[in-house]
Amino acid sequence: MMSLMRTTLTIDDDIADFLKEQSRLHEKSFKQVVNETLRRGMSPRANEKPRKPFKVKPFPGGFAPGVDPLKLNQLVDQLEVEDFLRKSSS
Repeated sequence: MMSLMRTTLTIDDDIADFLKEQSRLHEKSFKQVVNETLRRGMSPRANEKPRKPFKVKPFPGGFAPGVDPLKLNQLVDQLEVEDFLRKSSS
């Protein structure tokens, strides 16, 4: 035999709105929708299909031969100087 417990529960407005909407859509009582939702939340996800593990596919990146990554700031500085000189000579 199933025992019943009556309790007061404070629910956030967005959750209450969702549960009321589900109650209306499925033509079920609010109490029934709340109980079904709680049961689904407490039960293991037996109905879900197992997902394949996420795998990262590495991409061989890197710099072109002759590019020293430690000197990239120097390259940026050089390009800025060249751009400044080009603009100032116009």
